[in-house]
Amino acid sequence: MSLSKAFRNQIENRNFLSPIGFRFVLNRAPKVAFFGNNANIPGMTLGVAIQPTYLKDIDIPGDKIQFNDLSIRFLVDEDLENYMEIQNWIRGIGFPESLKEIYDWQNNNSELNITERSQLQMNLYSDATLTVLTSSNNSNFKVKFFNLFPYSLTDLQFDATGSDVDYLTAEATFKYTIYNIVDNKNNRL
Repeated sequence: MSLSKAFRNQIENRNFLSPIGFRFVLNRAPKVAFFGNNANIPGMTLGVAIQPTYLKDIDIPGDKIQFNDLSIRFLVDEDLENYMEIQNWIRGIGFPESLKEIYDWQNNNSELNITERSQLQMNLYSDATLTVLTSSNNSNFKVKFFNLFPYSLTDLQFDATGSDVDYLTAEATFKYTIYNIVDNKNNRL
């Protein structure tokens, strides 16, 4: 093998991916994203089909991909504004007290004008973008999530016996249709 072929197979950018360089934007819950301090690029699993044979069954690639959940951990603000964004979203989807709750939740999005709100009527989902930064804190690539919704929100645990102030964090877990990893020009990697 020639030396030029050997170098073509090498990684050009030898900087490692930093776990602290990211920005997260959740369209429906911007206050959660503002205090977000932990996010993940979900893993995936390809289903496997079994081809039976008389000696040994053979695994072959399946046709369905299972995506792991998206989890976001965020610092909870003193007035619970960001925590309530997720809690109200879940309550609005699940209408635990009445069907009216989902309609109130849809109409209480004060940042949208009346035309935008009517277009989103009964839209239970949101899109989100996780922007991963380089070691120089520039945008490197984006992970775009489509049609996500929260299905889990952790407890807020108060404890008066602590000696240091550890500010409360909450974690929201989301299901989504699909995600794509794209460059800064929205080309899939």
